[in-house]
Amino acid sequence: MSQITLGGQAVNTIGSLPALKTKAAAFTLVKQDLSELSLSDLKGKNVVLNIFPSLDTSTCAASVRRFNKEAASLSNTVVLAISADLPFAAGRFCTAEGIENVVPLSVFRDEAFGKDYGVLLVDGPLKGLLARSLVVINPEGEVLFTELVSEIKNEPNYEAALAVLK
Repeated sequence: MSQITLGGQAVNTIGSLPALKTKAAAFTLVKQDLSELSLSDLKGKNVVLNIFPSLDTSTCAASVRRFNKEAASLSNTVVLAISADLPFAAGRFCTAEGIENVVPLSVFRDEAFGKDYGVLLVDGPLKGLLARSLVVINPEGEVLFTELVSEIKNEPNYEAALAVLK
């Protein structure tokens, strides 16, 4: 269990982010067209997991916009925007914002993702949603970088995550 804050109030996750240099846990999440995408579908690519509570918050939306901009210049890299938002909501957001370089995914069919990656919030007002975090996975499926943002309202460290890909 990891402790972070939401507006200064302590909240807890179900576990911890995966350890560096370990194999990333498999997952299958739902794309905006209701098709599924698995981590195994991205074998041979760098994968950035941008994990957050909901696109309906300004910080979450800002992180997707920022990664959309940054991802355009990254070779052999896929950025996944992962939340508990329904695929329809993610689709509306991406269309309205012109998001084309990030793949929005929903965990609504996969209860294991939040547990396997240690990011499921287990208490507080956002209980059941995902904690803001980043995980970078190399083409061999190993975890290269992780960040659990200590205050949910803050943005992640984009530069540190992207630096491991350059």
